[in-house]
Amino acid sequence: MVLRPFRFGVTAPTVLSGRAWVERVRRIEQLGYSIVHVPDHFRDQLAPVPALTAAAVATTRLRVGSLVFSNDFRHPVVLAKEAATLDVLSGGRFELGLGSGWLREEYDQAGIPFDAPGTRIDRLVESVAILKGLLAGERVAFTGRHYAIAGLPGRPHPVQRPHPPILIGGGGRRTLSLAAREASIVGLVPRARRDGGGLDRADFGEAALRQKVEWVRAAAGDRLEALELHALIQAVVVSDRRTATEQLASRFTVPPELLFESPYVLAGTVDEICETLRQRRERYGISYLTVFDRDLEAFAPVVAQLAGK
Repeated sequence: MVLRPFRFGVTAPTVLSGRAWVERVRRIEQLGYSIVHVPDHFRDQLAPVPALTAAAVATTRLRVGSLVFSNDFRHPVVLAKEAATLDVLSGGRFELGLGSGWLREEYDQAGIPFDAPGTRIDRLVESVAILKGLLAGERVAFTGRHYAIAGLPGRPHPVQRPHPPILIGGGGRRTLSLAAREASIVGLVPRARRDGGGLDRADFGEAALRQKVEWVRAAAGDRLEALELHALIQAVVVSDRRTATEQLASRFTVPPELLFESPYVLAGTVDEICETLRQRRERYGISYLTVFDRDLEAFAPVVAQLAGK
């Protein structure tokens, strides 16, 4: 794979006042991060579309993106219009992150059927085809198992052509293969448990990452060099590596040796973390990383050393 320059983002699910949100995204921009992400949950967090719009208006360089929209929460026609509008209002700084949905608790609380993984991914496959057509400004006619679109034109036209960059995130073979075939950015995350109860902690290790990257390479074909690989970092601890890893192992209730090699946590001094990221880029092609809001200040020295390099 092509070794792309590093870029970094922050995912910010925290509920803040309007003023505090503006201050936060401006701080993220000031520290050299390239993008702020908002997740899509029914928990105590800001809704992604208005939050991203406010972030775009408050900044000049910072990109804005969803990490990720749950496909089952919006019809793709509605999401296409919102995505195009976000791209227009941000002046072409929007990235569209998509996923099939994974947390059963919020489905149940909202009264949305939590179908089997295969069904949810089937819907996502159809949705991606519809979204790409509408965002390209086409008149879309589509008949599938889950959606039927009868000659609807895509409006407004986004600034980025043919459409904003699409990130598809997931931990299983089918979703990652879809991302490799259809997305600009492949989002690597630990696999969700089949019962929808959270993330599979056993999927945190390097062997699991190696398998995911192989799935992506096999499915991408001649698209491989055009893909950007992304990882969502679950935690950052800047400290002595062994002590930091033991702290994280206690937090995540997994063995320290698994977290020591995990691509989803970063532990060590700033220089050690930088070297780890260089090695992972060389080995797996991962150049785009997002940290949680709670870690943005601790991770900032890494951003200062590696962003754009």
